Amino acid sequence: MIQAAIYARYSSDQQRDASIEDQVRICRERAEREGWAVANVYSDHGLSGASLLRPGIQQLMQDAAKGKFELVIAESLDRLSRDQEDIAGFYKRMRFASVGIVTLSEGEISDLHIGLKGTMNAIFLKDLADKTRRGLRGRVEAGKSGGGNAYGYDVVRKFTADGTAVRGDRTINDAQAAIVRRIFNEYAAGKSPRVIAKELNAEAISGPSGKGWGPSTIHGNRQRGTGILNNDLYIGKLVWNRLRYIKDPETGKRVSRLNPESAWIIQDVPELRIIDDDLWQAAKVRQKENTADWDTSGLKFWDRKRPRYLFSGLMSCGVCGGGIVNINAVRVGCANARNKGTCDNRRTMQRETLETLVLDGLREHLMEPSLFALFCDEYTRHMNALRIEATSALVGYRAELDKATRDIDRLISAILDGVAGAQVKDKIATLESRKEELERLLSEQAEPVTLLHPNMAAHYRREVTKLHSALADEERRVEAVEVIRTLIDRIVLSPVMTNSRETLAIDLQGHLAGILSLAAQTKKPPQGGGSSESLKLVAGRRSAFDRLPESMKLVAGAGFEPTTFRL
Repeated sequence: MIQAAIYARYSSDQQRDASIEDQVRICRERAEREGWAVANVYSDHGLSGASLLRPGIQQLMQDAAKGKFELVIAESLDRLSRDQEDIAGFYKRMRFASVGIVTLSEGEISDLHIGLKGTMNAIFLKDLADKTRRGLRGRVEAGKSGGGNAYGYDVVRKFTADGTAVRGDRTINDAQAAIVRRIFNEYAAGKSPRVIAKELNAEAISGPSGKGWGPSTIHGNRQRGTGILNNDLYIGKLVWNRLRYIKDPETGKRVSRLNPESAWIIQDVPELRIIDDDLWQAAKVRQKENTADWDTSGLKFWDRKRPRYLFSGLMSCGVCGGGIVNINAVRVGCANARNKGTCDNRRTMQRETLETLVLDGLREHLMEPSLFALFCDEYTRHMNALRIEATSALVGYRAELDKATRDIDRLISAILDGVAGAQVKDKIATLESRKEELERLLSEQAEPVTLLHPNMAAHYRREVTKLHSALADEERRVEAVEVIRTLIDRIVLSPVMTNSRETLAIDLQGHLAGILSLAAQTKKPPQGGGSSESLKLVAGRRSAFDRLPESMKLVAGAGFEPTTFRL
């Protein structure tokens, strides 16, 4: 009996769960008429067919590759996908897995269906988008919302006499409108968005998302019209079509693009005004004065992507886990404490002092010879234990392979001696399958791991000293920075009391893959059975060498307190 899988989907143009049940029911009826056995049912609820990034269809493709069924049944081809590229890719995957496709609308799917129907579905999507935009434009030109809502307003839910929903009406939320006026007044009076956000959070006033306020929630992006200070609706102007959204073909996620100003639709809605013209203009004047020049058009791509400072992006707060950012031109501190006031870690540190301490720590402490020798012993003992386990498994595989080969030979001899082949056919097939699996396991065994050389610590210190010196050389600085950053997994800054005063302690967590790669004078770090990315020297004061088989994390061994040091 042919094993079949049923796929069902409904999207935003058909929002009801019963649709899934209906599709599955009629597909089951077709399977029963044809004598097919339904192996599984896959479905996606409320997801567009414009992308294959849907859990149901992804699981279906994975199971098809594993040979769990021979046929896919769907109501129509557009249930599987409406995108030309995606439906063609899905069809190719099914053909490769020897899985057929049958739909109730089109019948058995062939190359012709993929070409013609795929084109028709793509045209349908474009036509649907155009009609939706026309409808939204008509709503906006009537002074109604084109979708979504802004802080300071409530959505009005009304119905006509026949029960049809009236959409797009909004009314001013007096409590939120008072917060909007407060923000504009305080900003125009000289307060920064950061200070305003901290004060609102201190008063436990919820932001637009229902969570805390952040500076970007207030200042937003002037060009894109985002943020409280840039919302034209507050002065009674409804602006629509400022942005357009398209799906990234790689990720399936929507990304925004700014439309030319000539394409914007602007409608006056004086009944929704919250801010008067004088206050709006005062805020705009100050906003223009405070706008920094962020133009990076003259920079090359890698200059824009490269971290501005040595440890940018590697530092985090030990209290809240948030990022460490520039407080001013020379000091760094917790972003949440500075911007939102939601963290108590208000201590700061000079960036130059931090960089010096970390660099000295990398050179003097992270690979101290006596402690590294201890680490080598623990590492070697750990690797040897893994080798013993691997060797034991290999011995078992070889013994089982020899036994399977002997059993197959005996069964073949029995057939030659007159035993009916039908009686031993299944047993031979099972043994042959297991034999192939054992041969594959044996052939895929990795080469023995490389152990650590005791002189690696001395070489590591020499190399870090060279990198430290290279930072002062403009021609070599960029390369030196990139290498140094590979040695560090994370830098955690936590407040501590020292000599009756609070200061910041630095917990440095070294990235073992980068450290061992530098110490071994090779581009490839020593292998330990896991990926180089999962090998980490974790900061702490434990004196045990733990083994985590899934991720192969290696934790500092006995006496490693100076290696995982606090500065």
